[in-house]
Amino acid sequence: MGSIAKDPREDVIQAWYMDDSDEDQRLPHHREPKEFVSLDKLAELGVLSWRLDADNYETDEELKKIREARGYSYMDFCEVCPEKLPNYEEKIKNFFEEHLHTDEEIRYCVAGSGYFDLRDRNDAWIRVWVKKGGMIVLPAGIYHRFTLDSDNYIKAMRLFVGDPIWTPYNRPHDHLPARKEYIESFVHAEGAGCAVNAAA
Repeated sequence: MGSIAKDPREDVIQAWYMDDSDEDQRLPHHREPKEFVSLDKLAELGVLSWRLDADNYETDEELKKIREARGYSYMDFCEVCPEKLPNYEEKIKNFFEEHLHTDEEIRYCVAGSGYFDLRDRNDAWIRVWVKKGGMIVLPAGIYHRFTLDSDNYIKAMRLFVGDPIWTPYNRPHDHLPARKEYIESFVHAEGAGCAVNAAA
């Protein structure tokens, strides 16, 4: 067997299991020893990812294809940093509250970087570090949260099907249809039980 070519997405999207420390949320929070999570494992949890050309997002054919294929008609930008975001401290606190949405959350990092934390099937936190050029889609109904890393800056393109609804439902909201559908599709799905968290 020849060596397996490295997935180019790994340059802009990395994921690992988080430790339980309540130190600054902007630190990496690796476990000891570090426990990385593959992009395939993220896909098993319903999280999609791409590496795109962030310097040419206005003319990028690949982005155009993704938007057409997935029906992402709406697009805007969100800059998160102390200078650009009104009520920065309060917003960052809200983003870091564990929540779900009843629609997909699509974020394409065109500058800077940040952490999207999400729950695995055993309710352990996985930290997903998205850097310039990385795009991720979190499925409707997955519990997650967001924070900046220690660089304190991200500029993200937000995409949406139709008119955007950004309503966060803070945990617990297990009765919502989106949550039930997520559990059915990705937590109790065929073969889901094989993906046992090694640290459990």
